[in-house]
Amino acid sequence: MKIWMFSWLVIFFILIGLSLPGCSSPAPAESPAQGSPASIAPPPQHAPVYSSAAATADQPAIGTEGNLKLPEAKLKGEVSLEEALAARRSIRQYSTAPLSLSDVSQLLWAAQGITDSSGKRTAPSAMATYPLEIHLVAGNVEGLAAGVYLYVPSGHELKKIKDGDFRKEISRMPAAQNGAIDIVITGNLDKFARFGENGIRFICLEAGHAAQNICLQATALNLGTVTTAGFSEEQVKTVLGITGNKTVLYIMPVGKKT
Repeated sequence: MKIWMFSWLVIFFILIGLSLPGCSSPAPAESPAQGSPASIAPPPQHAPVYSSAAATADQPAIGTEGNLKLPEAKLKGEVSLEEALAARRSIRQYSTAPLSLSDVSQLLWAAQGITDSSGKRTAPSAMATYPLEIHLVAGNVEGLAAGVYLYVPSGHELKKIKDGDFRKEISRMPAAQNGAIDIVITGNLDKFARFGENGIRFICLEAGHAAQNICLQATALNLGTVTTAGFSEEQVKTVLGITGNKTVLYIMPVGKKT
């Protein structure tokens, strides 16, 4: 009887021991389930659609939507504003030397470059409407193919409109044909339609602000330029590929002085 009771006690304590934590046999290790974070390979690193490389003084980079990113504009030069005002003159004859891409960048920034986080630009605009568009007819620029471009202030970029040298087609004036580039200022009349007849006045005033900026910037860079309005508007629109309710206001050739 005593032996029988002792046997049952031994069996009882063995069962109690097996039920305690850590006393059971460990389960075989399992590989991570398919689809769990440990089994998902990291995504491949693809190259960005657009280059993040900065443009240099003689080579643009690829910007947004395939545009050409211009070199960053300088905010401090070697010529003071007062010196530029005193030295500014209309220059109609230019050498055959090419302009640098940094010169072109600086001129376009002076015309309509963005100067703060709210989108304000180098030239004032009534109600911050900004109806002006700046086109570049490039013929002799280091690192930039001859062609017609639209300046995109938001990215300080150039959007190519067409290939080819159109300096002789843009105007019959010798200055416009012989400059390394022609900067064409146009205005979108629809943007000022709400101002009625005053809208045209506002656009013309704004074009004058931008043109003076270009004149002073060209002077500070020791380049020559002149403001011209002797052109066929329809011919200029054809060269630039302009459509819609827009008007051509200025052609400004720019080149190195002879």
